[in-house]
Amino acid sequence: MAIVSVLVTAGLAAGIGVGVVIALAGITGRTLFEGSRRRHSGGSPSLGRATTAALAALLVLAATRWLAAGLLVAAAVWAVPRLLGGKSARDAAIARTEAIAAWTEMVRDSIVAASGLEEAIAATGPVAPAPIAPEVRALVRRLDHLSLPEALVAFGGEVRHPSADLVVASLVIAARMEASDLSSLLSRLADAIRDDARMRVRVEVGRTRVRTAAKVIVGVVAATVVLLAVTNQDYLTAYDGPFGQVMLAVAGGFFVLGGWLLDRMATVQLPERFNARTAAMTETAPW
Repeated sequence: MAIVSVLVTAGLAAGIGVGVVIALAGITGRTLFEGSRRRHSGGSPSLGRATTAALAALLVLAATRWLAAGLLVAAAVWAVPRLLGGKSARDAAIARTEAIAAWTEMVRDSIVAASGLEEAIAATGPVAPAPIAPEVRALVRRLDHLSLPEALVAFGGEVRHPSADLVVASLVIAARMEASDLSSLLSRLADAIRDDARMRVRVEVGRTRVRTAAKVIVGVVAATVVLLAVTNQDYLTAYDGPFGQVMLAVAGGFFVLGGWLLDRMATVQLPERFNARTAAMTETAPW
């Protein structure tokens, strides 16, 4: 009967959590799981992830009646996918950087055969690297009704990458001032961007061991807690009281702090973008 009572309580708590999330979505006008469909967004985590974390916390709270455990589980569900996963996102970022370098080389090579910079850029539309192909095709379409500098600035705003800003600034200056050695400049830019991509690959290789160790630690701790909860609940009775909850929160806090430090270490700090500077140059340049 105790197990049935816990399951019923957990089900009711889950239903309440789902209702609260749906109500908040209706009040704020947001779509459930909206964040997972955003591309290259740097905003807050998706509402779906927040829903999962809230439901997990309510289930653990209903099963154990430990407030600290519920909060720690919510934090784990929220942070662990970002901390231990995200390989596809990191690989996509590296591929996007390499694609910018490849497109820069395409523009450089097309300048030799084309009659002008605008024609050279238009020639790269059908063969643009896949990670930035939609942005390049949009750039080519804009050339039909916008000036080349304006189209390039819009392209940089869509790509949202510091390396792309370098290329955009160079091409805007070349379009305005008739650069005499643009091919050489683009070659140096492409080499620098490829060096950036290679640096990211080396960083990822170096951090693989740390991520593997973190996965093992998290897995062992989670398996131990579940095993004790199933086979030896008396061992966990020390956490039932207020002092036990404080100790559980302190122990969990060390894990949270370690996870935060690991995530901070794994984050690649991109240089500051200067697209606003490029846009200002396009609007106010006297040439």
